Amino acid sequence: MSDKAIQVTGLKKRYDSTSALSSVTFSVEKGEMFGLIGPDGAGKTTLIRILTSLLDPDEGTCRLLGISVHEDPKSIRKIIGYMPQRFSLYPDLTVGENLRFFADLFRVPRKERLKKTEELLEFSRLEPFVKRRAGALSGGMKQKLALSCALIHTPEILVLDEPTTGVDPVSRREFWSILKSLKKSGVSILITTPYMDEAERCDRIALIHHGEILAMGTARSVIDQFSGSIFSVSGPDLLGLSRWFKRQLRSDQVRILGDRVQLNLFSSTEKNVSDLVKDAKASGQVIDAFGRENPELEDTFITLIAEREKRNDQTISS
Repeated sequence: MSDKAIQVTGLKKRYDSTSALSSVTFSVEKGEMFGLIGPDGAGKTTLIRILTSLLDPDEGTCRLLGISVHEDPKSIRKIIGYMPQRFSLYPDLTVGENLRFFADLFRVPRKERLKKTEELLEFSRLEPFVKRRAGALSGGMKQKLALSCALIHTPEILVLDEPTTGVDPVSRREFWSILKSLKKSGVSILITTPYMDEAERCDRIALIHHGEILAMGTARSVIDQFSGSIFSVSGPDLLGLSRWFKRQLRSDQVRILGDRVQLNLFSSTEKNVSDLVKDAKASGQVIDAFGRENPELEDTFITLIAEREKRNDQTISS
């Protein structure tokens, strides 16, 4: 038995001329919650489908608890619980009927079925809704039901593809509380998400963009890789300020956050912020204050993407 819950090595996948995954390598420790963070189209779902034996890679290997996904998919499906991105249960069946169906599907012994179902209903707080059709549940309840069905056969590894997308904030918080309890019980969890705030709930994360892992480690260690500077500028016309700075910088370096405009200066070779502010005032923009801010994970991600694109442009031009 491997000491790693998940081991991915040199994974590549192409769709026609598009590279979905480019030599992806990472591992997940037993009992760890690992987050795969990236926007739509980053390659997260392709990676998940390969890990769950639903898709074959072009190159590379995947092992779960030492078992090859490609060579022994039947064994993989016994040790893994998978929750896809879209709600995939049966809307015409009740909560209880969905759980019984998946218990049959995974051949859970009858003597264990009732106990496991009761545990999951209590665990997910769905017991009062056991007779409600799945299609009539709220978004958060649907996700908790989908998670319960993925856990019915007591998997050692749980793989979740953007489970909180489109879910209200309260349900998101409840869902993460459930995942935390599962982790404490020893379940290894791989979760994909586009939300940067969820990344800090994971033990370690990998930032992925266009099929390439840009950084990996704890959220703090990834933020420490930020090489630029963050400044905020405030004034009475935030939209006008934002438009002006976007003309001087790249559009992804400027964003409105609450009562200020945030400027992400990627490196020390960028324009000096004092000169930018002076030029803005000279052009008629009203600026009340500006100052430096500490970078966050999203700032680091944007910077890493910009650096990657710059390297690619240099490669193409050479």
